[in-house]
Amino acid sequence: MEQVPELVATFLAHTRMRVVPPTEAEAGALDALLVRAWEQARTQWPTVTLPVTRFVIHVAERLPASNPVGPIAPLLDSLSLVELYLTCACLQGMTSAQEAFERNYLAKLPAKLRGLKQPDAMIDDVCQITRVKLLVATPESAPRIGDYTGRGALLSWVLVIAGRTASKLRAAEKPAPDDSSEEIIKVLPGQGIDPELDVMKRRHHSEFRQAVREAASTLSPDERHLLRLHFSDQLSTYELASLFRVNQSTISRWLKSARQRVYEETRSRLQERLGLSTPGFKSFLAFIGSQLDLNISQILEEKDV
Repeated sequence: MEQVPELVATFLAHTRMRVVPPTEAEAGALDALLVRAWEQARTQWPTVTLPVTRFVIHVAERLPASNPVGPIAPLLDSLSLVELYLTCACLQGMTSAQEAFERNYLAKLPAKLRGLKQPDAMIDDVCQITRVKLLVATPESAPRIGDYTGRGALLSWVLVIAGRTASKLRAAEKPAPDDSSEEIIKVLPGQGIDPELDVMKRRHHSEFRQAVREAASTLSPDERHLLRLHFSDQLSTYELASLFRVNQSTISRWLKSARQRVYEETRSRLQERLGLSTPGFKSFLAFIGSQLDLNISQILEEKDV
């Protein structure tokens, strides 16, 4: 390979694309493009200071592994490099970049989602979940904003993710089939061993589900929102902590408190309605504790809660 500028050498060392060593002219054009893109991005995002080398590596890592057709510079010139600069800075956890991203992209989501005829009641949830997915790292994965490759406008890409999230939430809001409780009852302990408990499984599953529904309705809107995000949308305590901007121990305490209230309210309602205190009923109460999370998730997915 001929002597190439340092930025070009860095770019070639980090791309998965199988690149033919550039000529001196091609290397010069690529170097000029990378520097120009970095300078334009700094002008576009004046509060975001990202080293040029980090930016070049980020761009290189997001190119496909296929062979390029012709010189690389025109291919890169077709990408939204200015927005790749911003997403790179967000991925690095830079507060100024994340603030710019929220102000210029996430803040536009509500109007865009309404234009797509998404329900108003759902839009806030969609926006919050999208923010977590894109900006919050988890122990298992980096923020998903790193998936943006620059092919297409960043706002359109964000809107696609938000739209998929909305579709998932709409599907979750569909009422559970009437026979779903039957599946829950099947896993009750003591099948065929405790005849009294077996009778309770058949007779009282509707009372059990109704009791959970009523217990969930005693929660505040904020508590129901938290439980829905955790159980239905499967956000971890780590993600919820970032979303609500508190520490994980606070989220865990909120979840435990809300869950315990649902359990106590469910137990109280069942005790009052069934009026039983037999060992079978105690087994039934044990089942409440073991299956409560599943039922909370199902109840919160219903429209009327």
